[in-house]
Amino acid sequence: MTIYTNTNNNLVEISEKPFKLEREIQSLFEQNLIVVMGLTLVKSEFTIRGKRIDTLAYDEQANAFIIIEYKRDKNVSVIDQGFTYLSLMLENKADFIVEYNEQGRHSLKRDNVDWSQTRVAFVSPSFTDNQIQATNFKDIAIELWEVKRYDNNTISISQIKKSKAAESIKPLAQQNAELQRVTEEIKVYTEDEHTERAGELISELYEKFKSGVLNLADDIEIRPQKYYIAFKKNKNLVCFELQKKKMKISIGARIGTLDDAKGITKDVSGRGHFGTGDYEIQVDSDKDLEYIMSLVKQVL
Repeated sequence: MTIYTNTNNNLVEISEKPFKLEREIQSLFEQNLIVVMGLTLVKSEFTIRGKRIDTLAYDEQANAFIIIEYKRDKNVSVIDQGFTYLSLMLENKADFIVEYNEQGRHSLKRDNVDWSQTRVAFVSPSFTDNQIQATNFKDIAIELWEVKRYDNNTISISQIKKSKAAESIKPLAQQNAELQRVTEEIKVYTEDEHTERAGELISELYEKFKSGVLNLADDIEIRPQKYYIAFKKNKNLVCFELQKKKMKISIGARIGTLDDAKGITKDVSGRGHFGTGDYEIQVDSDKDLEYIMSLVKQVL
């Protein structure tokens, strides 16, 4: 992608300013983890069993640890390294919890962590076609993020998405005992799993609300979780929990911050619920779709 400055309709190309060191990329991400990936930094340069992890982070919404590795070398196999780190974490769960607790945050217990949501993210200025194809499985817990820097101090960051036709990695994992063990414990959830459980009527309803959310802004990310489907733009804007006869909608705002003139939301701040945010709406039709979208827009 070419980026230009526009001065009186005269376009001037902005040149890319390559990162000289992986450490520059690491510092950029670690100082902006919440903004870029919605994650909390646990430890930079975390060493365990003789292996060094560039960045150990925690996803407070998924209750899962995330390993981030930074690359300038295009010849590295992200698949091999990714599964090595996933296996390392699953074999040493207690060490990761101890590290989290030693950073002075709230006490984390083993059962608090959803280990099935563990994932590895690789960050690089670019990836080869082979690296992209090697991770193009719908249920692989490995993400690729591209970061570029330009002469005017502009930074572009984008996650490489899986293709819609991406297949499952499980048939390949059967050929390797370590890969098989990792894929059996780590679960990458998909929209299809949620819609199939809900049935045709609620699935069609979800598609209408999904289109409404995606039309609110660019770069809204869809992230299926175990119990709901989250729509994110730096943070969770709205979450959809699909059930057989209805759909629960959680809006990612603190109680008292949303202007709900019609009073259709419920305050769920004081009770347990799936999804993020203190406002919940239950729907079984699209009659309030436009109004609900106006509520979600307030979170942007």
